[in-house]
Amino acid sequence: MNPECISQLNEDGHTLSLIFSGSWTIGNLPFSLPDVQTLLAGKIARICFDTSSLNQWDSSFLVEIAAITELATSKTISVDVNGLPVGIRKLLLLTQKKTAIPPTDYSFESNLFEEIGKHTLRIAEQVLEMFAFTGEIFLSYLRFCTGKARYLKKDLMFFLYDCGPQALPIITLISFLVGFTLAFIGAVQLKMFGADIYVANLVGLTMTREMGPMMAAIIMAGRTGASYAAQLGTMQVNEEVDALQTMGINPLDFLVLPRMTALIIMMPMLAIFSDFIGIAGGFFIGCFSLDISPSLYYEQTIQAVTLNHFLVGIIKSVVFGYLVAFCGCLKGMLCGRSADAVGKATTSAVVTAIVLIVITDAGFTFFFNVIGI
Repeated sequence: MNPECISQLNEDGHTLSLIFSGSWTIGNLPFSLPDVQTLLAGKIARICFDTSSLNQWDSSFLVEIAAITELATSKTISVDVNGLPVGIRKLLLLTQKKTAIPPTDYSFESNLFEEIGKHTLRIAEQVLEMFAFTGEIFLSYLRFCTGKARYLKKDLMFFLYDCGPQALPIITLISFLVGFTLAFIGAVQLKMFGADIYVANLVGLTMTREMGPMMAAIIMAGRTGASYAAQLGTMQVNEEVDALQTMGINPLDFLVLPRMTALIIMMPMLAIFSDFIGIAGGFFIGCFSLDISPSLYYEQTIQAVTLNHFLVGIIKSVVFGYLVAFCGCLKGMLCGRSADAVGKATTSAVVTAIVLIVITDAGFTFFFNVIGI
């Protein structure tokens, strides 16, 4: 049956009724509608629909109804949708929901002290969140040590593999290039004093004490920390974290504990690996660019780098591993319930982790220098 729409006015001329009949589907396009805009130009105060003779409808019918209701709303005419099918009413309600529109007036004028106050309050709130999350992690590890934490051992093994062997290629590339660059820049200056051999000392000490742990941590912040934030943030969006709580499972034990433990365990190993690869990069420059014999470069490195230097780097790497996992899990667990919130949580996790790594490294460097290590 062909689609048909008949318009009727009530006796006082204030109510317009649109009577739909036939099959209003996309296969029957184009539809023949009365000039609704002309009909609404009079004294119409109310519009209603009659679909008792409607056989079939699809999204094309919804488009027509939505256009009519939008036109009536713009003319401040009330719309009675009770005569429409239930499905149309629900879909029409969704089409009428307004999304947040960004302001068109971009004014950058603001009170300086007001902005400082807002940022201060925001930083204070984030610090409190960090302290609260730290306490929750401490309690989670207490349950772990007493055997009361509920988590999957296969998850722990997977995360160990993911943040360990899987990260070796990018660690190898970056560490080799860092050692390569340090040796090359150091050689330019040391050559002026005829002290080329001390390139081995420069590269060895810098890689073991500073660049090895720091570069490994920064790489893992961008690789694994961001991954943790995105995974946990997506679980928040999908309400998987709420589902775990409903089942009586602590999300920190089940989700955060394996991730954090894996990264803390693997970070020292990655830092040591980064140390050796960086020294190999310096070795490449020393032997092939500065004409230093391999045996002499090796002996100079062994004399310069002692166990204390390796221990300093290992201590730093353990703390860096905790910071990367902490920031990734914190931002993921506090993520909002939208795709935009997941993106912001991921970005915030990386930035916060790198900032904390640099600040912590500076504090460690000062502390070890004071105590003479």
